[in-house]
Amino acid sequence: MSGPYVIRGSVSLPEAELLWRFSRSSGPGGQHVNTSDSQVELRFDLAKTEALPPVWKERALARLAGRLVDGVISVRASEHRSQWRNRETAAVRLASLLAEASAPPPKQRRATRIPRGINERRLREKKQRSDTKRGRTGRDWG
Repeated sequence: MSGPYVIRGSVSLPEAELLWRFSRSSGPGGQHVNTSDSQVELRFDLAKTEALPPVWKERALARLAGRLVDGVISVRASEHRSQWRNRETAAVRLASLLAEASAPPPKQRRATRIPRGINERRLREKKQRSDTKRGRTGRDWG
């Protein structure tokens, strides 16, 4: 691996908690692809990990509930012919998935009134467009 995969800040994926599984890929390749295990499945036990802060862990468990199987998240990669590149892709994908899932919720939008000038301009432009279209009818032409 090319080093620790940072989730956010100083938190990264712990190498000891990553479970790798390799199988034959159905993706691109040549004669060599029939004998090499280039597809990568990376599993990470989100429910039991101590690497994430508790608040991040709760958020991630809630947001990824549909993807978890017994608290374990699984990511596959088989885009590349090389097992090494597929490992890199899977690890980066898992790190970005966890970063997105553990991110704080966005700020609530504060409702504001539409300024009167904007509304009046919109209605004026609608009226002008209506008059333009009404002028295209052939009723008033002699």
